[in-house]
Amino acid sequence: MKEFIKIHQNDNVAVALTPLSANRTLDVDGTEVTLREDIPQGHKFALTDIPADAQVIKYGCPIGIAKENISCGSWIHTHNIRTGLGDLLTYTYDRSVTELTPTAPRTFRGYRRPNGKVGIRNEIWIIPTVGCVNNVATAIERKAQKYVQGSVEGIFAFPHPYGCSQMGDDQENTRKILSDLINHPNAGGVLVLGLGCENSNIDVLKNYIGDYDPKRVRFLVAQESEDEIADALNILEDLSAYVGSFEREDIDCSELVIGMKCGGSDGLSGITANPVVGAFSDLLISKGGSTVLTEVPEMFGAETQLMNRCEDEVLFEKTVDLINNFKQYFQSHNQTIYENPSPGNKKGGISTLEDKSLGCTQKSGSAPVMDVLSYAEQVKTKGLNLLSAPGNDLVASTALAASGAHIVLFTTGRGTPFACPVPTMKISTNSSLNNRKQNWIDFNCGTLVEGDTLPELAEKLFDEVIAVASGKEVKSEIPYQKPFAETLDIVHEYPVLDGDPLENNAYLSYNMVIGSGLDVKLNVAFSVLEYALLDAPG
Repeated sequence: MKEFIKIHQNDNVAVALTPLSANRTLDVDGTEVTLREDIPQGHKFALTDIPADAQVIKYGCPIGIAKENISCGSWIHTHNIRTGLGDLLTYTYDRSVTELTPTAPRTFRGYRRPNGKVGIRNEIWIIPTVGCVNNVATAIERKAQKYVQGSVEGIFAFPHPYGCSQMGDDQENTRKILSDLINHPNAGGVLVLGLGCENSNIDVLKNYIGDYDPKRVRFLVAQESEDEIADALNILEDLSAYVGSFEREDIDCSELVIGMKCGGSDGLSGITANPVVGAFSDLLISKGGSTVLTEVPEMFGAETQLMNRCEDEVLFEKTVDLINNFKQYFQSHNQTIYENPSPGNKKGGISTLEDKSLGCTQKSGSAPVMDVLSYAEQVKTKGLNLLSAPGNDLVASTALAASGAHIVLFTTGRGTPFACPVPTMKISTNSSLNNRKQNWIDFNCGTLVEGDTLPELAEKLFDEVIAVASGKEVKSEIPYQKPFAETLDIVHEYPVLDGDPLENNAYLSYNMVIGSGLDVKLNVAFSVLEYALLDAPG
């Protein structure tokens, strides 16, 4: 196994792939470097003397500015490096597009819907229009499990606290996300459960849903029902018969839409898992499929690489707006743009937002950017798409599902059990995490520094995605407790407008205990929960 890596020939740092002890002398590209202190796994050390105020280079790009003179062999981290990011920037389009060579088609076993869309799961979703009926929705979910049979793969309620007492963009975002999920093809059938007096009531929501198949989407207003649970179960019995009529069939993988997200990142994220996901993305796109990259604040510092890969200048301008709208959002709430890496990120070796972003955007591969999507906007163009959403795991992953992603590929160096409304595949950056958390991790990319090659791992990941699309459960779909988890802790983010410091991407996190769910999928329970409360940038 390699002990360290110099990622790019122009780098003045290397990254420890295993813990390295002080006073060791390493041969780095023919130059001897003696370590002045212990270097933790995933952390950086200087390959040359770096004077104060000089750039620290990793991935061939600046990841920050030296706070002080840094001697060759020294540990480089938050104590001696600061961000070089500023506020709003002016960008110039310098087109650098690499067209991918088409590769041989592949198929998976999915569900063809009557409207032509494709799903990879055949579930029934219960979508409340308002938080007032959450308990009713989860009670219906419990009682409806008798209808999970045949090709019906699950019945899930997605509680959330919104749908009323909202205004403006907050209300619009909630309605768009709800309608996106109601229309998601992973749900063979949907029960939309309303209260009756809420702002986002069923009649209002129908305007956002658009044309729908009444055999697939059913509605129930609790205030108009003598016994809403009994009526709901009757509806679900009918829905289960309809959903049970679908069977898996061969479908070309060009119809897959795959979301890409990272969380709990460490110093190996941009070296192992994210490049593998990027190579997977290129492979799927070469077969006619689509991928979606999000978490815009974690593009700051690497945005020009994405901008210059835009297919044309119109998309370039949309990407500029994507970035600057988010920066303006932070500024409008008196927040610092670049205070992003979390305590876990820093412990894992990420020192600045540029360091994090240059690793994060590795997930995009090398394909051209074909479209830029607003929050809650659905994918309509094949290829690589950029989606407006924040860095929070639950919010961004739900936004990916709402955009039409069938699966979310989630890379992590620290680990997390959460999931979103679609299968959420956890991909480890290091083998230690994979070996410790077999109940969380679906695919290990730590072997990239243990002998496997990038093309080999990308092909293996592609095979695994095909298997999941064909029905294989990911770990977060498998119940931790049977029959039910008692409560689920949902992390929700919202802007604080009174000047208090905000955590992680300028939002304050708090835990909210909600109703029961069947599995970790509902540990999501509607992370939709969103950013709907936010005045979404753009």
